Amino acid sequence: MSDSLDDAWFTRDLPVLRAIARLVDSPAHGGAPYLGQVVPASGLPKADVVAAGRALVSAGYVEALTTVAGDVVRFTGISAEARRLAGLWPTPQGEWDRLLEQLAARAENAPTEVERSRWRAFAEAAQAVGPDDGALLMSALVGGYVPRRR
Repeated sequence: MSDSLDDAWFTRDLPVLRAIARLVDSPAHGGAPYLGQVVPASGLPKADVVAAGRALVSAGYVEALTTVAGDVVRFTGISAEARRLAGLWPTPQGEWDRLLEQLAARAENAPTEVERSRWRAFAEAAQAVGPDDGALLMSALVGGYVPRRR
């Protein structure tokens, strides 16, 4: 058996997770949207949302209120990792990319040649660090683990 299963993350689970995250994070739904609110928000058929909901609950990404039979009634919360996957909270890789974009923009738009040169050098140094070490640095910054000056 070498046949892989069809993708469920990008086609079903992630869109449903993003819909749940938007609704849980929105005060309009009291932070606990019903399954019937997630279906139109996701743009997927109800059967797909139900399957995704089960998968997301079992993976620990979302919390749900269920019936005795185990059917999801409403979603009551999401994990920190789910917030990152949905885009509500930063990821180290995303923040590194944002830093590189900011450095390039500052290098391009600096008012003097001296400042442009400094920003270009900073941007080149950041590029030389690379995305892996850059993400580690941003992980420390986003997580607040870098010692602060007193």
